[in-house]
Amino acid sequence: MPQRDDVCVLVPTLDEAETIGDVVRGYREEGFETVLVVDGGSTDRTEEVATEAGARVVTQSGTGKGQAVREAVSEHISAPYVLMVDGDGTYLPSDAEAMLRPLDEGYEHVIGDRFADMHDGAMTRLNRVGNRLFNRAFAFIHGTDFGDILSGYRAFSRASFERMTLAAQGFGIETEMAVECAKHRIDTAVVPITYLPRPSGSNTNLSPLRDGSIILLELYRRAKTNNPLFYFGSVGFVSTAIGLGIAIWVGVEWVTRSISHEVMAVVAASGILFGVQLLMFGVLSDLIFSLHREQMRRLDRLEDERANE
Repeated sequence: MPQRDDVCVLVPTLDEAETIGDVVRGYREEGFETVLVVDGGSTDRTEEVATEAGARVVTQSGTGKGQAVREAVSEHISAPYVLMVDGDGTYLPSDAEAMLRPLDEGYEHVIGDRFADMHDGAMTRLNRVGNRLFNRAFAFIHGTDFGDILSGYRAFSRASFERMTLAAQGFGIETEMAVECAKHRIDTAVVPITYLPRPSGSNTNLSPLRDGSIILLELYRRAKTNNPLFYFGSVGFVSTAIGLGIAIWVGVEWVTRSISHEVMAVVAASGILFGVQLLMFGVLSDLIFSLHREQMRRLDRLEDERANE
């Protein structure tokens, strides 16, 4: 397991005055001297409480959790390893050892699986169902099952983070990181953790509808470079299906009632042609992507062989 001095505990926050003190103290009691709190402009005493608890506090230049994480790693963290955790008190500092252990075994990214030990009340039924659906969608689209892609408890090497192309501003950062791990074949481990309910008196910054939509859009958008057949093929399939439906209706109207719908016939033909073209483009893009991935694998093998010489 990495030495505590080689790890920076990163805590993005926004109005977490009720919980951030206990979070910071918990990790310092576990032996972590470097606890970095990146605050998104809290209007309560978050920064003051975190500082009193022993954390180094910086105010992020932008907004959103994603921007806070990117700014922290690129500008404020020099340690080779990062342990990222939310500031709401739902994760246990005692799980840090289990989170960091895979990094010493050759893994570059670790995800804490909240569903392994989720306490009653830690997640609403709606959020639980939504999380399950997002995890299945991710596995289907990106071909890798990470168990809990939306978990905010992460451990990773700074080198692996720098290989990722991240742009999410808010809660989509976890989804982006999972996609980048699958895309760049970053060795990723999933470990069971405990997930607790938010302490009474603290308020969540998560909006299920807003953030769920962002996550779903991010899953689809990232498929463009990781699964182009799904990205283009799904739209192509819908367009073709709509075009065929309209074409069948036009045909039935013409045969049974001798009514011709020239405009709708053109719409149907356009929809079918557009859909077929997208499907063909998706197949071609997937072929190019597969060839590119194979070339990258060969380059990786060559680099490993040279490193072992």
